[in-house]
Amino acid sequence: MSALAVTPAYTALLAKFPPRVVRSEEQNEGYIEALYELEQSHDTWSAEEADLADLLTLLIEDYEEKQYRLPQSSPLATIAFLMDQQGLRQKDLVDVFGTRSIVSEVLSGKRELNKEHIRRLSERFHVSPEIFF
Repeated sequence: MSALAVTPAYTALLAKFPPRVVRSEEQNEGYIEALYELEQSHDTWSAEEADLADLLTLLIEDYEEKQYRLPQSSPLATIAFLMDQQGLRQKDLVDVFGTRSIVSEVLSGKRELNKEHIRRLSERFHVSPEIFF
């Protein structure tokens, strides 16, 4: 929707849910509630409601990405965390690395991950390959 083509229905929605850059947890919660309210109000959304939902979602995502960003982790720490979460031991990753000795070398830091290891790890743990860089 361009600024020149703002409909009265969209203007009414903006008056009810005025969008602003989210700067506090309270604001964020308010936008989440507004989005929930929109979701509960109808089985299908009007074009204006869909536009407002998109805008609120962007504002919420922007705030949460900045506030809840996870610290960068090393590939080895990431593997250790994933193994711990799934109760795995080194021998459980032989299918990823090929042999027990390669598993041991990678996990001890003596050998770096290669592209194939990263691909298999991402498939094994159902995560994005980018977390291993």
